[in-house]
Amino acid sequence: MLTPEMEKALNEQVKWELYSAYLYLSMASYFEDKGLSGFAHWMKAQTAEEVMHAMKFYRFIFERDGRVVLEEIPAPPSDWESPLHVFEYAYKHEQEVTARINKLMTLAKQREDYATENFLQWFVEEQVEEEASFKAILNKLQLIQGNPQALFYLDNELAQRPIDLNLLMTQM
Repeated sequence: MLTPEMEKALNEQVKWELYSAYLYLSMASYFEDKGLSGFAHWMKAQTAEEVMHAMKFYRFIFERDGRVVLEEIPAPPSDWESPLHVFEYAYKHEQEVTARINKLMTLAKQREDYATENFLQWFVEEQVEEEASFKAILNKLQLIQGNPQALFYLDNELAQRPIDLNLLMTQM
């Protein structure tokens, strides 16, 4: 059973994960508008992943006899100066998500909530992967500044990211 404090904190994370999905969908829209369909595809895949993360929290709260209370999600930004700026913003956002997961882990440890601590371990590892993924693309964008041919090559590379909708559906 979740303590009220942990339930509230996990509900906040559901909101944050859904905001992340909303943010990445906004970024996908930006890329679609710029004609960078590979970048848009990559962000749509990221959107699906964030929804899956939210649903993991959703299910866990109910499994621990808690109640999910959905809160208003603020509108994300919708315009950036360049693809580089999009990924700078996204990388900083993922660092914030990591900090939030770490705070949840600290709370679980302080409350000796071993089930939640165990559950959160997956997200700790996931955030290492998330930050590395965004940072790798950010590094490439920094290297190719001012080279439209390289940008289109990267766009093609990003279009290859699979979107595993079956994985998403198993979380619902």
